[in-house]
Amino acid sequence: MTRRAICFDLDGTLVDSLPDIIGSIAAAMVEHGLPDPGDAPVRALVGRPLEDMFATLSPGGDVAALSASYRRIYPTRFTQRSAPFVDTVEVLEALRAKGYLLAVTTTKRSEMARALVTALGLADHLDHVQGTDGFPAKPAPDVIQRALTALDADGVWMVGDTTHDVRAGQAAGLLTYAVCRPEATHDRETLAAAAPDHLEESLLPLLDLV
Repeated sequence: MTRRAICFDLDGTLVDSLPDIIGSIAAAMVEHGLPDPGDAPVRALVGRPLEDMFATLSPGGDVAALSASYRRIYPTRFTQRSAPFVDTVEVLEALRAKGYLLAVTTTKRSEMARALVTALGLADHLDHVQGTDGFPAKPAPDVIQRALTALDADGVWMVGDTTHDVRAGQAAGLLTYAVCRPEATHDRETLAAAAPDHLEESLLPLLDLV
C-alpha cells in the first residue's frame, strides 16, 4: 500500500512564531548599528533564506555577520512568544487518524526546526521534520522532495502561508493549500496570485479535502 504524506510549512502555518523571528531580526540589526526595520518589512520576507532577508533589509550590509548574529540570538528567545495555532494539533491528529504521514518542510535549518517543534509540543504529531540544509530553498521543491524521500511516501498536499510554499508544492507536483490567517506572512491577494488549489483562513477546511 502506498504511503501518503502531507507537507507543512512551519512558521506562520503550524506555529505563530513571527514575533520571535521579527524580534530576533531586529536585535541582530541593532547589534550591528543598523536601525530596527519594523515588523512589516520583516513579515513580508519570512519564508525566504535568512541571508536573502538581511540582503533586502540592509543593502550593502554584512549579510554573513548579520546572519551569524541572528543564529546566535534566535535560539535564546525562540519560544518567548511562539505557540502552535489553535487549530494545529486538532488538524494534525485528525490527519494522522486518516492514515497520512506528516512532515514539516521549512526554510529553517533542520536542527532549529526540530528544536522548535519539540519545544512547542508538536514533535509527537509529526513523522519527519525537514529543514533547508545547504540546498535550494522554496520555491524550489527540494525540501519537499527530501522529506518525501525520508518518509518513503507519495506527497499529496503542500500546506503553507506564503507564495514560496505554494510554488514549491506546485514544482513538486503536489496539491497546494494556502492558509491566510489574520497574522499571515502573505496577504490573501498575494497568495491568490500564486494560484493555490485552495486558499483558506485556517487549517480546518483541509480535513474536508482529504
